[in-house]
Amino acid sequence: MTTGEEQTPAPADGAEDARRSAKRALVGRLSWGLADQAASSMTNFAVGIYVARSLGVTAFGVFSLAWVTYGVVLNVSRGLATDPLVVRFSGVPDASWRGAVVRSSGTALGVGTAIGAACLAVGLGLGGRVGPAFACLGVVLPGLLLQDAWRFSFFAAGTGRKAFVNDLVCGIALVPAMVVAARVGTVAAFVLAWGAAATVAAAYGCLQSGIRPRTAQARGWLREQRDLGYRYLVENVSLSGASQLRAYGLGVIVGVGAVGAVRGAELLLGPFLAVLMGLSLVTVPEAARVLRQAPHRLGTFCLALGGGQAAAALLWGGALLLMPDRLGELVLGDVWHSAAALIVPVTLSVAGAGLGTGAAAGLRALGAARRSLRCQLFASAFYVGGGLGGAAAAGTVGSAWGVATATVSGSAVWWLQLRSALREHRQNTIPEVRTS
Repeated sequence: MTTGEEQTPAPADGAEDARRSAKRALVGRLSWGLADQAASSMTNFAVGIYVARSLGVTAFGVFSLAWVTYGVVLNVSRGLATDPLVVRFSGVPDASWRGAVVRSSGTALGVGTAIGAACLAVGLGLGGRVGPAFACLGVVLPGLLLQDAWRFSFFAAGTGRKAFVNDLVCGIALVPAMVVAARVGTVAAFVLAWGAAATVAAAYGCLQSGIRPRTAQARGWLREQRDLGYRYLVENVSLSGASQLRAYGLGVIVGVGAVGAVRGAELLLGPFLAVLMGLSLVTVPEAARVLRQAPHRLGTFCLALGGGQAAAALLWGGALLLMPDRLGELVLGDVWHSAAALIVPVTLSVAGAGLGTGAAAGLRALGAARRSLRCQLFASAFYVGGGLGGAAAAGTVGSAWGVATATVSGSAVWWLQLRSALREHRQNTIPEVRTS
């Protein structure tokens, strides 16, 4: 009797220890995700600010065209190489992880080499202001994509600290590279400096992991992961491709300076976006946990997630509106005055996107891939249409308001699809409950 009474607290204590351990693990994942994304985004933010101050609005617009092109290529690499890696090789034995990383990083390097060669050829053919920037982007794309691949590889292994250190190395290497680029004073020099710093970090990633990427195994990786890779490719590229089309169209309709003004306004929200992107590393896994443990709370969880992000974006935008012109000029230089006029619509765009990410996390957790892809394509079409239609009607400001309207509308579509998916999930699980 006494022995039984003495043993009864043990399971409760064990359960409590397990809950505490799970909480510590969540805090650890969240902390390293935020730290790594902060380091990466702050580096990108610093590059944008430095180029804007050094070159002025028109040259900064040329740099922004190269930047959005990189964003599309980056999403191609992630969809084909690192997204399948994270899904299928997170938390697996080290030997399995290393074998996958050899092929995945080789795929990222192969994507960078192939598309980089195309960018180099296009840049050499274009000439003028834009051509040299694209030619230099082609040269540095392999290093940029490989460095990003190491970040995801380390998170898949549960070693987010290594990803953070790798981004710190990139930031440190960027300092002397930017000083040299400022002395040269051209867009091409800044693109080379940015890419050179990433290439240094990519080489360091090989030392950190002890792995050498093998591009020869990229074809095998693509064949093995084709059920995930190509779907992720379409999802990832649709929105970034829309951003690129909007930037190119804005440059044609209004002028390259308009692209620089939009990019400047987006840079002002850079620190806030860094936090959101860090949180995105854990939102889908946490939504999946809610679905398993308390499925009736998934909708509330997603609403709190999206609503919190939207509210934070509105608060950040309100703070930017109160920022004195002198401080804005200190941050963005000549770009400030054209960017300041776009703070309100750009803030609304980010708030709408933040609200939509809550629904997106729910759809991913439910495995509703078709609904998710449908939402992405709809949002991308609205983004391009709103951005270019607004540009044709009212220039740069019109484009910003068109994108804001499109983003909020796209968010509504995400939530409608989540509601339908939740209803389907409840209908599918009710018979199981009744027969148990």
